[in-house]
Amino acid sequence: MSDLLEQRLQQRLDRVLFSKEQIDQRIESMGAEITRDYSGQPLTVITILQGGALFMADLIREIHLPLKLDSVSVSSYEGTESTGRVNFHQSKLPDIDGRHVILLDDILDTGRTLSAISQRFAEECSPLSIKVAVLLSKQVDRAEHVDADYVGFEVGNEFVVGYGLDYNGEYRNIPLIGVLKDEYIQS
Repeated sequence: MSDLLEQRLQQRLDRVLFSKEQIDQRIESMGAEITRDYSGQPLTVITILQGGALFMADLIREIHLPLKLDSVSVSSYEGTESTGRVNFHQSKLPDIDGRHVILLDDILDTGRTLSAISQRFAEECSPLSIKVAVLLSKQVDRAEHVDADYVGFEVGNEFVVGYGLDYNGEYRNIPLIGVLKDEYIQS
């Protein structure tokens, strides 16, 4: 990303929470944890699109094991608010029978998305285990009880963008994580 574009995007942030360097270091550590935990076991990493794509690309390069990679496409947000519904955008689920699964998402907030996907995988597939890895865990009361097994960073109840996290599809390409200024959020 050009310095000018990055500067323009960062001007829309109230503040930066995590720099690219901090994100890279934490992802490297998470990859080492996962490598240790799944050594010699059949592993599939499934990312939740769109937000988890950047996190997935960097994290799997830090997992030094053979693994399979897949994705699911769901939606549950309109603007800054959860709709309370999780909509699956595909009819076929990943082939995870007899495999350990790490379900990977950009952020854990209400818990609805991760809960719905985990429940559907458990009911319709035969994974050996399902664990959750998130880049961010928002410190809020969750609508569904979900605990992440691997967490990059804890954040407060703020609307964050960058590094795959978006507002109405924008800001995913900022190479850091920050809080979007209120003036750029439509009411």
